[in-house]
Amino acid sequence: MSSDIADNLARVKARVADAAMRSGRSADAAQLLVVSKTWPAERLADVVAAGHLAFGENRVQEGEEKIPQLPGHLQWHLIGHLQRNKTRKALPLFQTIHSIDSLKLARYTSNVAGELGLIPQIYLQVDLAAEESKNGYDPDQIRSDLDDLLALENVSILGLMCIPPMAASPEDARPWFVKLRELRDELEHRAGQLLPGLSMGMSGDFEVAIEEGSTIVRVGSAIFGSRSSHF
Repeated sequence: MSSDIADNLARVKARVADAAMRSGRSADAAQLLVVSKTWPAERLADVVAAGHLAFGENRVQEGEEKIPQLPGHLQWHLIGHLQRNKTRKALPLFQTIHSIDSLKLARYTSNVAGELGLIPQIYLQVDLAAEESKNGYDPDQIRSDLDDLLALENVSILGLMCIPPMAASPEDARPWFVKLRELRDELEHRAGQLLPGLSMGMSGDFEVAIEEGSTIVRVGSAIFGSRSSHF
């Protein structure tokens, strides 16, 4: 096992716990998702050896290559854009998908999941800043689609996900995390049911995201170092 990976993982987990407690929540209120995109399976094995089980991949094809090389009890999340034509391949690999960005995609995912006998957990990705370069639901469209989304039988909607605009400092990202939390709260009120998940925060800003209510943060470079070009 690589000692630097174990040390980095321990430091990040301590920061996650501290940020959760600063926000008045329990130390385990926010889950750490280790972003493993571009890293080979042997590096991920170091994280597993250090006791961590939850990983996030950006691309279905990369997941197809790596997931079979690692223990079967790991938790796999797809955090990159889900292409409709990759859905049938993605669902048996990834228990959770963070990037559902339309009712059409949500409905198709539910239909395919039903055929496969699966019920994936999903987050609805929101493009709060209306950035053309990013995928994501328009907040008004989520409001319009909410009843139809919640009626889907073969997906479990955990909550919302966002990737805020590039920021000079973590504090600059805070308003976007607040907006996502407020949208989630509004949707819960409208629906009369809980949408407990907030997937927000990455290596540069995850502590601020947790302070604003994140329940799962997506962290890679703070654990692995600079990005590998292996894939």
